[in-house]
Amino acid sequence: MDLESLGWDASFADAFQPFEHEGLAPARLAVEHRSEYVVYTEHGELRAELAGRLRRDEEQPAVGDWLAVTPRPTEGRATVQAILPRRSAFVRKVAWAETKPQVVAANVDVVFVVCGLDANYNVRRIERYLTLAWESGAQPVVLLTKADLCEDAEQRVYEVEAVAFGVPVHPVSAPHGDGVETVRSYVPRGRTAALLGSSGVGKSTLVNALVGQEVLATRDVREDGRGRHTTTHRQLVPLPDDGLVLDTPGMRELQLWEASDGLETAFEEIAELSTRCRFTDCAHRREPGCAVRAALASGALDLERFESWRKLERELERLARKQDARARSDQRKERARFARSMRKTSY
Repeated sequence: MDLESLGWDASFADAFQPFEHEGLAPARLAVEHRSEYVVYTEHGELRAELAGRLRRDEEQPAVGDWLAVTPRPTEGRATVQAILPRRSAFVRKVAWAETKPQVVAANVDVVFVVCGLDANYNVRRIERYLTLAWESGAQPVVLLTKADLCEDAEQRVYEVEAVAFGVPVHPVSAPHGDGVETVRSYVPRGRTAALLGSSGVGKSTLVNALVGQEVLATRDVREDGRGRHTTTHRQLVPLPDDGLVLDTPGMRELQLWEASDGLETAFEEIAELSTRCRFTDCAHRREPGCAVRAALASGALDLERFESWRKLERELERLARKQDARARSDQRKERARFARSMRKTSY
């Protein structure tokens, strides 16, 4: 495989230099399974496992990562020795109560936020995805799929454009080929795009349309409009004569992770209004001279938009408190371990 077509460039080559004298080779993580990985290398596609020390690290490889590996092409296998620094990363909080990050996609140039123009359509959900997309360091693009099922797709595009400042919004109907070439234009040779969205929005169908044949399984949505999990793992798919797309399983929930900058960018009009408030620490509740409340009163700022921002802001505040609590807990455990070790050495 040609590394440049996989997204390899001078910056990754510089990061790889320390590993060259060790006999390692660059590889891109293409598929993540429970117990092993698939990587793309100059030797072709290889099965890979982590070196022993990497298995104990808190930070694990993610699909899209560039790696330093020990290749064994005659066996069709490789061992991952190191993860190169990421250029971008779409990160969410893991599901449930754990306070840990999960890297969904690494080193992508474009994040396609995919939303279906059926029962899945939800502007507030799009705002949530855009917050993390901006935080990732990649360029967000909104794709409104199943446009052929919507009687007024143009109105939906207008509604999303009203909240997605600076973000291109495109209606797409993959089965009919509508908008597919527009999507392809974002992924020329050497670039990578990730498809992110709920189950049943047509991500795998769109990948098949971009490739020109069925490479990923697809299923119809349920009668109640809820999506079915067709994609069960993240996968990097090369496009013929173009770049790569990263297909991901549908996310039933998307919890924020350290996204203050992304929140400010996704809700830039609220951030700009905040600079006009009389008090720099204005909470936009009952403070005098609050420019945000004034915009709400005049109708210049939509109330649902503001409440969406407020919900995401509170979520980030709760996350920060949990992270502080976890850090204090880790410090107490470390002090306890140190005290035990001192008691042992004193005898």
